[in-house]
Amino acid sequence: MLAVEHISAVTFAVRDMARSVAFYRKLGLRLIRGGQHSSFSSFRLGEAYVNLATASSYDGEWWGRVIFRVNDVDAYHQSLTEAGLKPDQPKDAPWGERFFHLVDPDGHELSFAQLLLSES
Repeated sequence: MLAVEHISAVTFAVRDMARSVAFYRKLGLRLIRGGQHSSFSSFRLGEAYVNLATASSYDGEWWGRVIFRVNDVDAYHQSLTEAGLKPDQPKDAPWGERFFHLVDPDGHELSFAQLLLSES
């Protein structure tokens, strides 16, 4: 059955990556990608992730996105398209996921992702 399995990650837009990385480290999250001089950083939190992206990387008032894990991103994409929704086309990411985005009726960006590589 095609369904969202769980929230995989939340990505927050940040103004100052160094300040934000320091903050999330103080919360006890483990940095696994990026860092204070990066435009994108990722922290592991159990089986999920908290991502930070510099706000200047995006246009407008972008706040971030929620990423949902699915077991078959292409099949899920097809089912949403058949239901009359208009998601972006799926694509592979260098961090080992296949994903696509969809904007909800209020403008919130949602991502749906399938893990391609085993996590360590």
